[in-house]
Amino acid sequence: MTGRRLFEGADWDFVTLQRIHEACEEIARSELGLDTYINQIEVITAEQMLDAYSSVGMPLFYKHWSFGKHFAFHEASYRKGLMGLAYEIVINSSPCISYLMEENTATMQTLVIAHAAFGHNHFFKNNYLFKQWTDAEGILDYLEFAKSYIAHCEERYGHLAVEQTLDAAHALMSHGVDRYPGKKKLDLRDEEKRAGKRRIHEERAFNDLWRTVPRGPAKSRQVLNIERRRKLLGLPQENLLYFLEKSAPRLAPWQRELLRIVRHIAQYFYPQSQTKVMNEGTATYVHYRIMNRLHQQDRISDGNFLEFLQSHTNVVFQPEFDDPRFSGFNPYAIGFAMMQDIERIVANPEDEDREWFPEIAGSGDVEGVLRGVWANYRDESFIGQFLSPNLMRRLRLFHLHDDPEERAGIKVDAIHNERGYRRIRRELAKQYDVGYIDPNIEVVDVDLAGDRRLMLRHHVVKGQQLNETDAKRVLQHLADLWSYDVSLQEVDANDKVLKEYVLNPRIQPAAA
Repeated sequence: MTGRRLFEGADWDFVTLQRIHEACEEIARSELGLDTYINQIEVITAEQMLDAYSSVGMPLFYKHWSFGKHFAFHEASYRKGLMGLAYEIVINSSPCISYLMEENTATMQTLVIAHAAFGHNHFFKNNYLFKQWTDAEGILDYLEFAKSYIAHCEERYGHLAVEQTLDAAHALMSHGVDRYPGKKKLDLRDEEKRAGKRRIHEERAFNDLWRTVPRGPAKSRQVLNIERRRKLLGLPQENLLYFLEKSAPRLAPWQRELLRIVRHIAQYFYPQSQTKVMNEGTATYVHYRIMNRLHQQDRISDGNFLEFLQSHTNVVFQPEFDDPRFSGFNPYAIGFAMMQDIERIVANPEDEDREWFPEIAGSGDVEGVLRGVWANYRDESFIGQFLSPNLMRRLRLFHLHDDPEERAGIKVDAIHNERGYRRIRRELAKQYDVGYIDPNIEVVDVDLAGDRRLMLRHHVVKGQQLNETDAKRVLQHLADLWSYDVSLQEVDANDKVLKEYVLNPRIQPAAA
């Protein structure tokens, strides 16, 4: 359909925003078949956008000194003209909240509504990782609970004690997630209700495991055997925050609740780290389709459309590998390029495409295929399945092999033939595989009979050991929460110990 222009020039008001939203929604639902949460649009100032940056884009977030540090840094950079601000921030919640900058022109407001309120919104609601790991219905209520609970703890136990616990929990945040789906979906509203009951119970209860530990320094023959000890402790355990919350011998109930809060928030963000390319590629593809359709319908002028194209081109710009601006792959660029390439394969395939993608090549249902892709893949599997030879040639992708243990130096390891295409695709997909890029660290044992040392192990992949400075800082926080010594061994595939760290708690526990 066609109709009168949504706006003229750069000015807008809230009636205009409503009109823009309705026009974008019509295209999103009728032509792209998108299924979204109800949208909530919030218009905010540049300073409020900076504040949202600083608290990882979440409303109602609790207070912490690191957020203020980030705010000061971003504000100084912005005022000096060293950085720009995002046109929007979108929250994975129900209703889906999109923050729009009040400084945006009417064209940019249209772009970000299409991008965030429909592109990101559909991805949040339908991708399997977000379905498994996030609770869009309960996250806002849970954040309100977390904020009020932490404020209560500060009043009762002091700002310093709460800050130290949160500092340690934040340091371990990336190791505070469950990486495999459990039996039960996280329900944050239920979690909030149970928090009060849990605190009352924990104040009365004691950990039966620690009752079996000798009180003196001498070892006892009655100490649990290794198998039973590990079973009671739930070892090995890769979720360090969960282990500390359940098993740290000297944490107060309120400290355990803080660890639980940080752990739930870390789990909420877990899918986003695995879907950056797909999420941004989906939203960019959706806004591109919607903006083009609005222009075809004469709902936006040629001048407004050129403004959009300039912004869109900047967003998907990918510097060449030898460009001084190159810092890796732009997720917007590679994600959008792959979405458009899938559209080409489905609608107008070549013989090569039919050979590589027999299930979708020439099927004709572009929107249906894309919706299926958006729902069922993450970055690693998406690239590993759908990166085509055609796109590799257009992006001029290649793979360099650089092994410091080999004397041959750097060599081109894959060229543009069938074997090379598969190698390039496999290696690029691996760069987005959290199992490959995140260090595999587990709690493996606790010396209950001796000094109660907590023992961890890092399984080193391809010689990539931990940065020593960062490892020591994080282990110090872990030791402070555990209250006893902590050791970490880095081992290779043959269980050979490559390096060992031992950290003592900064506050020594009293004698038992």
